Amino acid sequence: MTGQKARMLAGELYRADDPELQADALRAAELVHSYNHSTPGDAAGRRALLEELLDEVGDDVEIRPPLHADYGYGIRIGTGTFVNVGAVMLDVARITIGADCQIGPNVQLLTATHPLEPAARRAKWESAKPITLGDNVWLGGGVIVCAGVTIGENTVVGAGAVVTTDLPPNVVAVGTPARVVKDLPTS
Repeated sequence: MTGQKARMLAGELYRADDPELQADALRAAELVHSYNHSTPGDAAGRRALLEELLDEVGDDVEIRPPLHADYGYGIRIGTGTFVNVGAVMLDVARITIGADCQIGPNVQLLTATHPLEPAARRAKWESAKPITLGDNVWLGGGVIVCAGVTIGENTVVGAGAVVTTDLPPNVVAVGTPARVVKDLPTS
């Protein structure tokens, strides 16, 4: 593992133009392309592609193409989770999706971030923070989850929301930025 990949995985500033990271990204792009162009009725073939691409994929996971992932090896998806069309998972840092989650169409899970200082951005430095979704989270269509966010179990995030900070379990959150508008029963 090169220094830049190690820095990326440690959550430090790194350069994505590193040859090892570019090779990893190309590998993911090839697998994503194959998955996105796979035959809908070939459940076994699709499953095999997901198992090769992702770090962990639970039983009975369904991901409807198209899907985008930066590296794939930073993504863990729990059993029984459904991911609708157009998911973007920028897995520069770990993305953990719990069991029985519902991910609406065009949801973006964006672990990548960049320095605020202009010279560092111009020099192509970047970093990332992990995203975690607890079990039974429902993200409505078009939700964007930003770097470093954890969403607690059973929480529902309304369509189009932008989640910039952690959300507790058992709530409904909506808006930009997402804010809690309702508590959910815990039974």
